[in-house]
Amino acid sequence: MGLILLEALGAGILLVLIVWWTMFSGRSRGELHRDDETEEAPSSDEPPAGR
Repeated sequence: MGLILLEALGAGILLVLIVWWTMFSGRSRGELHRDDETEEAPSSDEPPAGR
């Protein structure tokens, strides 16, 4: 019984370490932002082709 609890504790610690590593080991300044995030949608003066 004690061995099963020890194994479960080890698996839980491993899970927490994997989640922590994937969340916080990325870029040091966070995600890079694109300069052209505010692209304008094309004007819809003409109906779509094919109809």
